[in-house]
Amino acid sequence: MAKVRERIEAEFENIERVVAEIPGGSLLPSLSSLELAGVATHIHNFYNGIENVIKQIVIASGKKLPDGPSWHQYLLTKAVSNHIISDSTAKELKRYLAFRHFFSHAYSFDLDIERIIPLAEGIQKVMSSFRCDIDRTIDEFLTM
Repeated sequence: MAKVRERIEAEFENIERVVAEIPGGSLLPSLSSLELAGVATHIHNFYNGIENVIKQIVIASGKKLPDGPSWHQYLLTKAVSNHIISDSTAKELKRYLAFRHFFSHAYSFDLDIERIIPLAEGIQKVMSSFRCDIDRTIDEFLTM
């Protein structure tokens, strides 16, 4: 589990770096379309990092990763059912999962600032909640 913890910590460093670069709420409405695309990319990267952490724990637990066209949704469901993250954290992460899906299939000119602002403003809180859940999960896993 030590190697898994190292990989997860490295992933958290990347996630935290992405989150730190997202501008505060008062700056968001004045962003150019190119800057808004950058913020959207960071939100997308945030969720990809979240998935990477969950995948590391699922694999380390000896469980199979979900596959198929809806694997992103199944991974989040599996994280809750395997007590990797709480229901409340998963509920918040579902908004980022939905945005990840939208972002992956949209053009940058389809980005809506009104959709991005709540995600950008809430990302620190969601990150803290996710980090607490993962720290608890790792601590429990190590004591088994």
